[in-house]
Amino acid sequence: MAAGQYGPGHLGELTQFVPFDLVDAVLEETRCVQRRLRDLPTRVGVYFLLAMCLFPEVGYRLVWQKLTTALAGAGLETAWPTAKALRDLRRRVGPAPVHRLFEVLAGPLAQPSTPGVRFGSFRTVSFDGYSSIKLPDSVRNVDHFGPQSRGGYPMLELMTLVETGTRALIGAVFGATSDGETAYARRLLHHLSPNMLVLWDKGFDANAFLAAVADTGAQFLGRLRANRRTPILVRLADGSYLSVLGTLPVRVVEAQIAVTCDDGSTFTGSYRLVTTLTDARRYPADALVGLYHQRWEHESAYFALRHTIMRGRVLRSGDPVGVEQEMWALLSLYQALRTVMVEAAESRPGTDPDRCGFTIADHPRDRLLWQRQGSQMA
Repeated sequence: MAAGQYGPGHLGELTQFVPFDLVDAVLEETRCVQRRLRDLPTRVGVYFLLAMCLFPEVGYRLVWQKLTTALAGAGLETAWPTAKALRDLRRRVGPAPVHRLFEVLAGPLAQPSTPGVRFGSFRTVSFDGYSSIKLPDSVRNVDHFGPQSRGGYPMLELMTLVETGTRALIGAVFGATSDGETAYARRLLHHLSPNMLVLWDKGFDANAFLAAVADTGAQFLGRLRANRRTPILVRLADGSYLSVLGTLPVRVVEAQIAVTCDDGSTFTGSYRLVTTLTDARRYPADALVGLYHQRWEHESAYFALRHTIMRGRVLRSGDPVGVEQEMWALLSLYQALRTVMVEAAESRPGTDPDRCGFTIADHPRDRLLWQRQGSQMA
């Protein structure tokens, strides 16, 4: 099929999420537009990368078949490249265009009136790392990302900043698991702003990192490590108290947890939350404890990424450049799908976007289906 025949609508439903104009723009910006007419232009290569992540269970030629089925059905001439030609297409595209595509797609998705995305005037976001993405056990991957650590596979560390109310990706970085979570999270601090409230777990409890977050103007609410000692400076009416971490003034909330399982067994525990929201009358302790549960929306985002889209499979790429390209394509695909879901929720006023989920349907056309929990929204 000639390059000029790849027009809008010809590559199926992917073009609804990522329009051709956008792909052309990122290719131009990253100087990756092909210099001569090809049967497999770089524009199509970007969509092939997204489809490759959408169908992780099949080889390159079947991915291509799924991507171009609508063309054959419409009676249009279609190229049928070999697996080698598709691998060459991946190398020709490189990681830069899909990295830039992710940067364009990433960001908060909630509107000012969207329910479940704010605490007072603050947009709630969260940091979290994920180190369960498996890579092929190749020499180049092991040299770059480190030796096998789980099930015989080298692993990749992914760090994201997520809008908790919509599970949208605001920013992402990834690399070897040898680097710490806070080192990766520091690379995302430029995404924070004074209208944000950052949630994080105890893995981010480090004075220097918390001071760096505060320097952005954002507020935070996170969990303290069990061995962290916090001086009680002033005890407040709601049971919380003012304290200090390094030189940073904070407020500490002590919470008791009780969980009852389906079989009737119960578990109890306690933890301490720390926040820069020091006004107990405006931000009472009970409200902060309830808000902290929103951090688990980040885990739901990772579950969708790893198990719903990837279906728990190992990445395809046997070298670090390919891994980088594949990861940016995967994150771009996730963000595009999440954008569609949030738009679907916005079409029904009052619907909380965190009720939206997606699943891969097991039928001949493998289309994405959106379902609603309770009343057709999952």
